[in-house]
Amino acid sequence: MNERINQILGHMAVLEEELRSAVHEQESRMFFQIKGKRVEFERSVQEEHRKLKTGFLHWLVNDRPQNLITGPLIYGMALPLLMLDLCVSFYQWACFPVYGIKKVRRADYLVFDRHHLGYLNFIEKFHCTYCEYGNGLMSYMTEILARTEQYFCPIKHARKILGTHGRYDRFLGYGDGANYEARLEEYRVALGKDE
Repeated sequence: MNERINQILGHMAVLEEELRSAVHEQESRMFFQIKGKRVEFERSVQEEHRKLKTGFLHWLVNDRPQNLITGPLIYGMALPLLMLDLCVSFYQWACFPVYGIKKVRRADYLVFDRHHLGYLNFIEKFHCTYCEYGNGLMSYMTEILARTEQYFCPIKHARKILGTHGRYDRFLGYGDGANYEARLEEYRVALGKDE
């Protein structure tokens, strides 16, 4: 890969991490503190949340009818998501040690904290838990598959694609076959050291 591109990617990664840290620090100072697995809001914020909370009956009457109608379809996806979770987790558990790939930490991707929000009623919290699980699972799975792709075929596509994972930009250029086997081995060794 071009050294200039490598430098830019490294700089972008540093800036993205700085931005994440700065935003998190600002949010933490303004509204809440994380204590272990608990999120604690200042008393004034807790009181404001209680005032904003919509009661279940009021929420049920004022919710969009299409949301209630499509609910069974949405929650019908829970079983396929659980099966996917089980399969991908088993795949990682069984194969990554064989390949020398560092395992993806599930807790880094599946985060359940919206139930601490006092302005949500129990149905809204349930919806949030479902979304936290589904989106967290997709991110967790994406990282597992990205590490798999880096191990077996770290080559970019000829066509531009949307939604690439964070490792993709560092892959080999399409058609860049010089020293492919040696470079592939470098990608594989790097996966054992991944943080």
